[in-house]
Amino acid sequence: MVMLETPRLILRRWREEDVAPMAAVNADPEVMRWIRDGSVRDEEQTREGIQAWEREWESEGFGLFAVEIRSTGELAGFTGLSVPHFLPEILPAVEVGWRLGRSHWGAGLATEAAAAAVRFGFEQRGLERIVSIAQVGNDASERIMIKLGMQPVRETVNPTSGRRVRVYELSSDQYVPSTR
Repeated sequence: MVMLETPRLILRRWREEDVAPMAAVNADPEVMRWIRDGSVRDEEQTREGIQAWEREWESEGFGLFAVEIRSTGELAGFTGLSVPHFLPEILPAVEVGWRLGRSHWGAGLATEAAAAAVRFGFEQRGLERIVSIAQVGNDASERIMIKLGMQPVRETVNPTSGRRVRVYELSSDQYVPSTR
């Protein structure tokens, strides 16, 4: 089973006890503001999401990791790799994404976690390119993409929400591993 460690985080597969804390993250309107149409998700929707993420691990050999704070064992949210089926115009593609609870914002944890996921994708899964997608106006996510070394490659509309998004990209030959 895949597990990654960073100085402050453990990225691991999902457990049943992760459902409630992830549901709390998904229930926060401020966290969900930039996700699809901005709708919050309840515990059952969160459970279904986690089950889908775990199926992607089985079918693709990568997926979304539960992000755990090393010092406390607290679930902070997720990061990892997924196929962005919701945006067919950029397929085939693998997207790096993240979602952390608000109490974990502003400390560089999303960047630390996403950098580990990108490293995993390039170094352990042999991906040739990784994309990341942010709604226009989600400046915090775009700053993370830039810190990861990604470049904007297109602006388009997410057909599932009607919202404008920017697509960033990093190829394996542009990838420079973080020293973290």
